[in-house]
Amino acid sequence: MEQGELRATAASLRRAAVGLARRLRDERTAEAPGRLGLSLLGHLRRRGAMTAGELAAAEHLQPQSITRALASLEEGGLIRRSRDEDDRRRHLLVLTDKGAEVLADQVKGSDARLAEAMSRALTPEECRVLGVAADLIERLLDDRPGGASSRRDP
Repeated sequence: MEQGELRATAASLRRAAVGLARRLRDERTAEAPGRLGLSLLGHLRRRGAMTAGELAAAEHLQPQSITRALASLEEGGLIRRSRDEDDRRRHLLVLTDKGAEVLADQVKGSDARLAEAMSRALTPEECRVLGVAADLIERLLDDRPGGASSRRDP
């Protein structure tokens, strides 16, 4: 594929990804945490207990940038703070059962709404093509300078 065609494909993919992300965000339930909150819950689900600094680094943000989101998650009972047993000066943030349930419900709901839209608008073959495209996009997410994955799926 020539460079111009590759850039056009990249631009089309970016527009589609942004549009899909916007649609999924707009369809979230009113009581759901925001994008950052859901992402923070996802990090805690995948990685276990983390400090606020570690969560901020995972989001490529400064710790003060996630303070409000963490406070809201804690106030809602979705996370809790605990002392690090190895270093009593550190506080770890832990996903609560309620937080895991909220996260699972949001992901399940988004997946169901997207699957419904796919079944209405696409043929079975087109749905299979999207499955292949999703796998390819996952590979792109793993191909990040420095080897760090940029995946944000809760």
